[in-house]
Amino acid sequence: MTDAQFGLVVSTPIIIGFSVALNRMGILQAYSTTIAVAASGLVAAILFFQQ
Repeated sequence: MTDAQFGLVVSTPIIIGFSVALNRMGILQAYSTTIAVAASGLVAAILFFQQ
């Protein structure tokens, strides 16, 4: 696993965690949280397999 792939594996769950936390605090709506989680997962998957 390259350094870039390791960075993606570490940073993606952090982004998802922040999105969920912001949703629970009432800052993000459920729709926005879903989009943020899906987009970060999709981008991470694409970048992970391109490395």
